[in-house]
Amino acid sequence: MNAAPADQIRLLDLQALDVRLTQLSHRRENLPEHAEIRTLEGELAQQRDLLVAAQTEESDTAREQAKAEQDVDQVRQRAARDRQRLDSGLVTSPKDLESLQSELASLAKRQDDLETVVLDIMERQEAAQARAKELAARVAELQEQTAEAARRRDAATQEIDAEATAVRAERAEVAASVPADLLKLYDKLREQQGGIGAARLSQRRCEGCRLELNITELNEVRAAAPDAVVRCENCRRILVRTPESGL
Repeated sequence: MNAAPADQIRLLDLQALDVRLTQLSHRRENLPEHAEIRTLEGELAQQRDLLVAAQTEESDTAREQAKAEQDVDQVRQRAARDRQRLDSGLVTSPKDLESLQSELASLAKRQDDLETVVLDIMERQEAAQARAKELAARVAELQEQTAEAARRRDAATQEIDAEATAVRAERAEVAASVPADLLKLYDKLREQQGGIGAARLSQRRCEGCRLELNITELNEVRAAAPDAVVRCENCRRILVRTPESGL
């Protein structure tokens, strides 16, 4: 294949623009905010689970407390009825009086036990409430941190996309000035060679594979016509000759 030296040199401009587009794409995909958001979202999910557990415990202990307080109230009402019977003087049988007094003592102990249970439940509920409040504050904090990281990510992405749009426009302009067959070869090689389709020959070294041409390869390049499209024998990329090639 033949192409004017100026067209071949334009491939270097095209390659520089393609490298820049690759860099921008890599930068966009690897913004530190991406990792930051993933970390925050993971912690946020964990804290939300803990919050749900704390709220569930708070709700469960509230029901448990209500049931225990109802039990206490029932014991109190029964004790009040027994006390009223005892004070009324209507119970005269010693056996019945003894039985009534024994029941009142049993009810007093039962009430004391139930009130202890109520206090224990109240302590657990207060702890659950405090934990839920703390977790809710942490969830809100993480949500704000995640939103802030997302705003920074979006701003950075917008900036990168704007630059990439400008670079693609410039690339289209440069590509339009390159002969179609040369451009086709360049694009094919770029796809095959990790994004680099054309490389400068600089001081007898291919800047694509970074290997120096041996004397035989160098002589072949020297002997090639100026409009001949030469290829690196090592990496097969288009080798662009310039005044700095050392020929």
